Amino acid sequence: MNSKTRSSPIGLFDSGVGGLSIYLHLAQQLPNEHYVYYADTLNVPYGNRDSADIEALTLNALEWLYQQGCKLIVIACNSASAYALETARRHYPQLPIVGLVPALKPAVAASKSSRVAVLATKATLNGTLLNDVINNFAKPNNTVVTKYFDPRLVPWVEAGMPEQDETAFSLRQQLQLFANEGIDQLVLGCTHYPFFKAFLLNEIASQQLSMQVVDSGQAIAERVRQLLATNQLSALTKNESNSSGDAEDLDTNLRLPLVFYATKYNDKLGALITRLLGKDAVLQYYAN
Repeated sequence: MNSKTRSSPIGLFDSGVGGLSIYLHLAQQLPNEHYVYYADTLNVPYGNRDSADIEALTLNALEWLYQQGCKLIVIACNSASAYALETARRHYPQLPIVGLVPALKPAVAASKSSRVAVLATKATLNGTLLNDVINNFAKPNNTVVTKYFDPRLVPWVEAGMPEQDETAFSLRQQLQLFANEGIDQLVLGCTHYPFFKAFLLNEIASQQLSMQVVDSGQAIAERVRQLLATNQLSALTKNESNSSGDAEDLDTNLRLPLVFYATKYNDKLGALITRLLGKDAVLQYYAN
C-alpha cells in the first residue's frame, strides 16, 4: 500500500485534456498542493466506449496514479466517473477518490423556470450517476432536464475554439433554442466544456438571454479540500513549512509544476496543453 503524507501529490485522471479544467480550479483553491495528471490519450475518447471498456481503462489509470503515491485521486472525466467510480472505490478502499457528476443539483435549485439543460457525452448522459440525480432530485422538484450531445464540441475545444467554426455557429443557435424552451440553467457536463464557458457567457449576454452556466470544477475543488482536511493530508502552507522546518518547495506566488503523463504524447498535444492552461503554466512531463 502506498504511504501517503501531506506532501504526497493529488492525482487527476482523464481520457484526454478536458480534466485540466478541474486542475485549474484545484490549483486556484489549493495552490500548495502537488498534482500529477494522467491522460489516456492513446484511448481517448471514452464517451463512445462501452461500460466494461471504460471501467478497465479507468482502473488501469488509477493503478498508475496509486503507484505514484497519490494521497487522493480525482477522476476528472465524467464518462469514467459514470461507469467506474464505485468499482474504483472498492479496489482502493483506503484512498479518497472523487468522481464527477454534472452539477445538476445546484442548477435545479437555482432554476426559476424549472427547465435545465445538460451538455455532456453520450456515456455521461446515459450513465447512472446523472440519471440518479434526475430521478431522485430533478423530477421530485418538478424540473424538466434536457440532455444535449454534440460530438463536435470536444474537437472544437482541442482546435482552439475558433469562433468562425461551424460548431460555434451551431452552439449559438442551440442557445437560442434552449432559451425558446424556457431553459435558464445550462450545465456543462464534460470537463472539456468549461474551456468555452466564456464563449457561452458572451453569447448569452449578446443575445440578452436569461440563462446561467454551471460547471462542476469549483464544487470538486471544495470537495477535495474537505477530504484532505478530514484525512489530515492537506499540504503545508509556506508559513507552516517554515515554522516546522519542512523544506517543501512552496511559493504562494508561483504555481507548482504540474506533472503530466500521457499514454500517447506528441508535440501537438503539448501545444494544446499550453493553449488550455496558458503560457505561464509550469509543466513537467513524465515518461516511463
